[in-house]
Amino acid sequence: MIKFVFAALWICAVTVGTMLYSFQFSQAKNSAEPPPAFFGGLDYVSTDVISVPVIKAGAVEGYFLTRLSYSVDSKKVPALSIPVQTMLVDEIYSHLYANPAIDYASNEAFDVVAFRDGLRDSINQRVGEKLIHEVFIEQADYLSKAEIRDKTARSRLGPAETAGSAPGKSAH
Repeated sequence: MIKFVFAALWICAVTVGTMLYSFQFSQAKNSAEPPPAFFGGLDYVSTDVISVPVIKAGAVEGYFLTRLSYSVDSKKVPALSIPVQTMLVDEIYSHLYANPAIDYASNEAFDVVAFRDGLRDSINQRVGEKLIHEVFIEQADYLSKAEIRDKTARSRLGPAETAGSAPGKSAH
């Protein structure tokens, strides 16, 4: 009988010791520094669609539409004195207007890699340190004045009138 009492006490002591150890071990993991964000402490900032008029020979030729995302250093963003969105949009306009060699109308002449790298470098140069790590293009479109006029005319006519005036159809 005494053997059973000692065995029961031994089992209880081992169980309590194991529980205490496991709670201490799990609390040590929770109090450790949280793991960095995806890609080692980088956050992602997206812009709204930005429309930049393309001016050639003093006239508007069309509009360059873009939506971009940036990977930014999450520890440096709170230290900025102006909102990051405001600075990014301003730098996009400055970069696009400062590079007249970029031909938005031609798909072959538009160098995407040079555009992204140039934008990243100009933002980092403006800030004075490496804030932007990568630029991602979510959308990039060029609309000429003719395309805009055509879409505007179609929206004024409405779907019934444009379908009725299509070649090969006659109105009865």
